[in-house]
Amino acid sequence: MVGIGRCASVGALLVALAVLAPAVTATCDDELPTQLVGNYSGLACTPVWNTFVLRYAQGKDNVLRVVLSTMYSTGWVGMGFSKNGLMVGSSAMVGWMGKTGVAHIKQFQLQGKTPSQVVVDKGSLVSNDHDHTVLVQQAKIYLAFQLRFTQPLKSQSVLLAFGSAIPVNDRLSEHQDKTAIVFDFTTGSSSSASSFPEGLKRTHGALNLFAWGVLLPIGAIVARYCRRWDPLWFYLHTGIQFVGFILGLAGIVAGVSLYNKIQANVPAHRGLGIFVLVLGILQDWEPPAEKPTCLFFSFVSTGNFVGP
Repeated sequence: MVGIGRCASVGALLVALAVLAPAVTATCDDELPTQLVGNYSGLACTPVWNTFVLRYAQGKDNVLRVVLSTMYSTGWVGMGFSKNGLMVGSSAMVGWMGKTGVAHIKQFQLQGKTPSQVVVDKGSLVSNDHDHTVLVQQAKIYLAFQLRFTQPLKSQSVLLAFGSAIPVNDRLSEHQDKTAIVFDFTTGSSSSASSFPEGLKRTHGALNLFAWGVLLPIGAIVARYCRRWDPLWFYLHTGIQFVGFILGLAGIVAGVSLYNKIQANVPAHRGLGIFVLVLGILQDWEPPAEKPTCLFFSFVSTGNFVGP
């Protein structure tokens, strides 16, 4: 029983250490490596996320000096600057140690969410004619770089991410974890960034669900089974279908706006939406009854080959 109790105590201690490890390592107590002291002394410091620590200072010439550090074993670490808190459209500084021990730090432009859309040596960040530096010391990686802006940074959307695979030919693997924060470079405070257009996403889904899943099927059912209520069935069918089509069209417009904001890679979803929209347009266009196309219209509109 004593042995079991000791094992349980040791296990509990190991779990506690594992839980507290990030909080212990994410501090500003560690001194900068001596290789960075010359160009990166006098920086303000604050823990920002997990084991990520941000050291920074802004000069009068709008030059931002940054040293980003975190625990490191392999892979890559990046810090991005975004206009809206989203990955797509942002620019990032990414550093890693190569397999041969050579340090790398490069700018990447995040044009999309696939590895092929993360383009090396492109972006909107302007270097301060100073060599950027990557160091690994005591299981920590340090990304040191200087950027010039047109005006002092105040509240800025910042992206932090890391991947577990070493980049090959400057091609970044998918990140293992990421976050977006709004960091105030004047006060050193930060908050979670939530710029994903949730409202637009809900609007897109609700409009399409109600239009294509409720109103239009009801309109088709009226046309198929309520013809004995002539001419009421026709006015009900036409009115319901027209309102349903307008709401569905509004939902698709919301979807296009959502896609432009987040650049989602959903080709099947987009293709299906366009196909349904085409069917809706055909349904709302009724040719003269004597023409052969009337048979096709009747099938699209009511689901059978019975003319109106």
